[in-house]
Amino acid sequence: MELTTAIQDKLSALEEKFSAINQKTETHLEGLRWAKPITYWDYIQTDALLNLQIQRTTLPDEMVFIMYHQVNELLFKMILWEAEQLCETEAPSTSMFTEKLMRISRYFDMLTTSFDIMGDGMEVAQYMKFRNTLTPASGFQSAQYRLIEFASTDLINLIDNRYRKTIDRNTPYEHAFEHLYWQAAGKDYETGEKSYLIKAFEKKYKAGFLRYMEKYNTINIWRKFKQLPEADQKDAMLVKAMRHYDYTVNVTWVMGHYHAAAKYIESQDGPQEATGGSDWKKYMHPKYQRRIFFPELWTQEELDTWGENV
Repeated sequence: MELTTAIQDKLSALEEKFSAINQKTETHLEGLRWAKPITYWDYIQTDALLNLQIQRTTLPDEMVFIMYHQVNELLFKMILWEAEQLCETEAPSTSMFTEKLMRISRYFDMLTTSFDIMGDGMEVAQYMKFRNTLTPASGFQSAQYRLIEFASTDLINLIDNRYRKTIDRNTPYEHAFEHLYWQAAGKDYETGEKSYLIKAFEKKYKAGFLRYMEKYNTINIWRKFKQLPEADQKDAMLVKAMRHYDYTVNVTWVMGHYHAAAKYIESQDGPQEATGGSDWKKYMHPKYQRRIFFPELWTQEELDTWGENV
């Protein structure tokens, strides 16, 4: 091989790279002699990925249920990956903000349109059998989804609508945590007693949630939007994108989940609970919880009727 100027330049760049971390370039070049060529299956870890679906029953459609939720978690990770880059950039440009927001929105659009996979992809009879083996687990216990919410908006917008007037930015995070909207899925506010669903969730994730709440309370997506030049905050296309994200996450996505759940849960007579034991209708339907990430971008009429016409 001829040591052309282009190759010499690449060697010099490698020398600069490895010198910066006190490494010998020749050692790394020698290592390349023995490295295996990369393959798709090694890079993607295909074998490991395809062996993560472990059924608890012999019912075939349980596999659909498992894989669908694992795909959701991968998309949640993609959303967090973009949100955290945006939020942790001290002063993001308008172009960066717009690009990251659109990526996040596209991922949620995928999630929203995917509910037919679960809604029409399982036999009702099979689901109603294997769901009993899932109790008390629940999709409610997706920690990544909670992190997405914390990264998206001011904490006050995630507080149960009944208690927002009693909480402000000076409220201790521990107290605010006890009044987050999703506590209603498994907490009796009169007695303070929590269901196993909530207790197990908090045992695993609460400490991390409190750290994340504090960190993102001042650097969330809404706060980054308010850092943009005032003219850009009023740009019609950017405002439309912000509203789209807000409505997709808090109405369209939620109602997609709601209708998919209703198809199965309401297939049997009598009152039915979610696998976690919650009053799933009041927990899920946006007209009850009124989660709105960016309330300043909506009219008063839109705020008053949030989630009612879906």
